[in-house]
Amino acid sequence: MGAMVNGMVLHGGLRAVGSTFLQFFDYMKNTVRLAALMEIGSIFVYTHDSIALGEDGPTHQPIEHLAALRAIPGCVTLRPADGNETAQAWKIALERTEGPTVLVLTRQGLPTLPGTPDVERGAWVVADGDDCTLIATGSEVSLALAARDELATRNITARVVSMPSWELFDAQDGDYLDEILPDGPPRIAIEAAATFGWERWADIVIGIDSFGASAPGPVLMEEYGLTADQIADATMSLLDDIEASEIDD
Repeated sequence: MGAMVNGMVLHGGLRAVGSTFLQFFDYMKNTVRLAALMEIGSIFVYTHDSIALGEDGPTHQPIEHLAALRAIPGCVTLRPADGNETAQAWKIALERTEGPTVLVLTRQGLPTLPGTPDVERGAWVVADGDDCTLIATGSEVSLALAARDELATRNITARVVSMPSWELFDAQDGDYLDEILPDGPPRIAIEAAATFGWERWADIVIGIDSFGASAPGPVLMEEYGLTADQIADATMSLLDDIEASEIDD
């Protein structure tokens, strides 16, 4: 399928799109890489993007796949958090012709985020706060907002940043990077996938560095530490560690 998409794009006259589960990107790796190598505008859509797909189990639950996609030079990976971000992601994909664009979509339904997304710049502030910054992608952005609400009950104000595309965000100027991720407040990244690579953006990462399991999606999210309460607890622990370190100094 991936080779057919590339062939149709090279032939010209239409934009070709291929779609499957994110787990099966493994079978398409070489064709996505070749699209990037040839600098052609193939579009690949991957769905069922985390352990939240549930009972299909670890054979169908992607873990390392986002990290692998982000490592391909010239490939732009977009993991939108709601319908508005997805619409903007499609616009970006259709307008890009100098390399492949990958849309990574969730299985589960998601609420519409407040505010106006800015997917084209890779990241945007969904909700503001001063004490820490929660950075998330895709389905975990609404989870970050729920964790923000829980932190507010503990007298902690959290900024929530949606980062649908590392590549597009990294291409912005320094002023925009500092505006979205200011120095000072500790940063916590939240993504239901391998934590590899997130150290460039965050102080700690709440993710998954093991294979999944077969169970209902909500059960798995709790088992792997991806609930609002668990994220709030991890954030409080980080803030306590920073405060203790400052006292020792």
